Amino acid sequence: MTIRTIGVVVPAHDEEALIARCIRSIDAAAAAIAATVPRVDVFVVCDACTDRTVDIVQAMGHTALLCDARNVGKARAIGAAQALERGADWLAFTDADTTVCRDWLAAQVALQSDVVCGTVGVDDWDIYGDAMRHHFEQTYTDADGHRHVHGANLGISARAYLGVGGFEDLANSEDVAIVGALEAAGARIAWSAAPRVTTSARATFRATGGFGATLAQVAAAAGMLLNPADGIAS
Repeated sequence: MTIRTIGVVVPAHDEEALIARCIRSIDAAAAAIAATVPRVDVFVVCDACTDRTVDIVQAMGHTALLCDARNVGKARAIGAAQALERGADWLAFTDADTTVCRDWLAAQVALQSDVVCGTVGVDDWDIYGDAMRHHFEQTYTDADGHRHVHGANLGISARAYLGVGGFEDLANSEDVAIVGALEAAGARIAWSAAPRVTTSARATFRATGGFGATLAQVAAAAGMLLNPADGIAS
């Protein structure tokens, strides 16, 4: 499979504090693969943003797509549609509170699969403390052959994406749904730890069923109660 154009899609809702860091990491990943993939387009889907997210994206020279879906599945689909219209052979998805490693795109392409499901690392456990960090390290499979699905670290070929009709309009678990559809369709899926990203354990998570929400649920079940108002676990 020859990949000449990659479209990177980032859904964002009021992410002025984090979006520049995310974009800088994507730019670095694009520069690292420029010799073999000459074009990487970045599409930040600004969903119901009321802060400076749009201004920051545009100032950094990338495309800000505006919508008022308040739905991460719809936002990812909007970004993917624009990327495909611009000729993307490969779609790479991450989140606004995430930074990708320099070889993130190169690692996805090198796997020569229809779909790449990567793992995530956490940048700061301060709001949960050492107990939660230890629990995560003991229960999360950060190795090849894992079965985790994260919208923050996902790659799909244009052909495979179109073959299953893209993302559903789901407020959460849209990533799990599309990977399930791809698996049912017989897509070649690489369950790999090679494409690296680091994401946030913040209490003010955006998706009610996303990674941040999952951490909060685990913490509550383990007795590490979290106060979302101040981000302090007790």
